[in-house]
Amino acid sequence: MEIKPTEVKRFFSKKRVLFIILFAALAFAAKKINFSALVGEPNQFFTLFQFFGPIAGSFLGPIVGGVSVLLTEITDFFIMGKAYSFVNLLRLLPMVFAAYYFGMKKKNAIGAVVPLVAIAAFVLHPVGREVWFFSLFWTIPLIVRILPDRVANNAVFKSLGATFTAHAVGGAAWVWAVPMTPEQWVALIPVVIYERLMFTGGIVASYLVMNTLLDRLAAKFRWGMPELHINPDWVISRKLFWQH
Repeated sequence: MEIKPTEVKRFFSKKRVLFIILFAALAFAAKKINFSALVGEPNQFFTLFQFFGPIAGSFLGPIVGGVSVLLTEITDFFIMGKAYSFVNLLRLLPMVFAAYYFGMKKKNAIGAVVPLVAIAAFVLHPVGREVWFFSLFWTIPLIVRILPDRVANNAVFKSLGATFTAHAVGGAAWVWAVPMTPEQWVALIPVVIYERLMFTGGIVASYLVMNTLLDRLAAKFRWGMPELHINPDWVISRKLFWQH
């Protein structure tokens, strides 16, 4: 199928490119701020990027959003001069799948396949088999997707599903890449609950702020932004915050 130059130009519109640049700039800054250390491997951290990375999937669509996150991760990888280790390369992927999950408008197979494959990969590992119940965390994205659409597409539930999708991809890779004991995995359970609830809240807040910012820019400069999928249900009321 031939792709016309006009279609490419329309796809890479100025507003979409502007969002990608803004998102990348925020991501690079956020990646400099550590939130918590990962167990089992030195000098590996969750950063503030975990608090808003998935929202790209909503504004750009699941595929473009996921690709944007991947390009951001790869660019940061080279700019920061990270080592070409197996762990560093694996860590490029979790947020990509989280962005895809957050951007889904309808139920689809990928939203279910990713956590299922992660669960299978985890329990196939000798250590993972001993602590199989740890992978029950990764049923959360599945449960969210089978809820009624009005619930599954709510930003709070999508944020919860997205952050546990990232956790599923990362956890399945981690058990094979990083030697850890069953006791260490069990000890992680309350940590996971705390961190993922924090990340869920951060994603929701980031989504609310970005929706509001883009809506305000569209109103102020009379821009049409259909390509950025602003959700009017998640815009802070102008009457409360911008009335003079």
